[in-house]
Amino acid sequence: MKVLVSGYMGHMGQVLSKMINDDNELELVCGVDKMINEKSEVKCFPSFNDVNVDVDIVIDFSHHSLTKELIDYGIKNNKTLVIATTGQTEEEKNMINEASKKIPVFYAANYSIGIAILIETAKAVVRQMKNADVEIVETHHNRKLDAPSGTALKIAEGLKEVRKDANIICGRNGNKKREKNDIGVNAIRLGNVVGIHEVLISTEHECIALKHEAYDRGLFAEGAINAAKFMKGKAAGMYGMNDLLNV
Repeated sequence: MKVLVSGYMGHMGQVLSKMINDDNELELVCGVDKMINEKSEVKCFPSFNDVNVDVDIVIDFSHHSLTKELIDYGIKNNKTLVIATTGQTEEEKNMINEASKKIPVFYAANYSIGIAILIETAKAVVRQMKNADVEIVETHHNRKLDAPSGTALKIAEGLKEVRKDANIICGRNGNKKREKNDIGVNAIRLGNVVGIHEVLISTEHECIALKHEAYDRGLFAEGAINAAKFMKGKAAGMYGMNDLLNV
């Protein structure tokens, strides 16, 4: 498959590009990035409007503000999209959902298989421990812009599928006590932490702590590549990590 990498000049774009070059099933054809470097190994365009190379799939590790440009390109050219960018607004998420009605879209807040397993395990525990308090704590490097992380919110949304009356509370301050159906989501920013997500499920008598720690950002690129291969030949629709897990 011929691949276009969106966000080509960024750290994740470069990690992803190297992995694609080492993969026998994928071919890196071009990139899109506002920060063009003449020394790029492949042709890099400043925007999707400038792309004049045929590709099969776009893997996006750019910035959520480029969602509309990405979606417009995908729909206009009938291209499969693998969206690995996080931090989308509700409006941008709606754009992605609408696009999936016309083209194949793989969209995940986190491309780690381990995170997908963590979510399913946490759901199973919460399903059994109906009266437990649930808190999510995420830790990332001090350069991360969005808080809480898209992954932490994805975990919370997954748990809300099991505990439908839950309220997702991002951050906690003031003098108000914790409500029984709260799912707290707490963000920590420090140092060069790649990503730690922990789910704490506690009753008065016991606590289960589920933790996932990412050691290298390459795992997200690896997950995006697995998603790209999974999407080969797929019909229009929305796909995610659960679909990949159930192959």
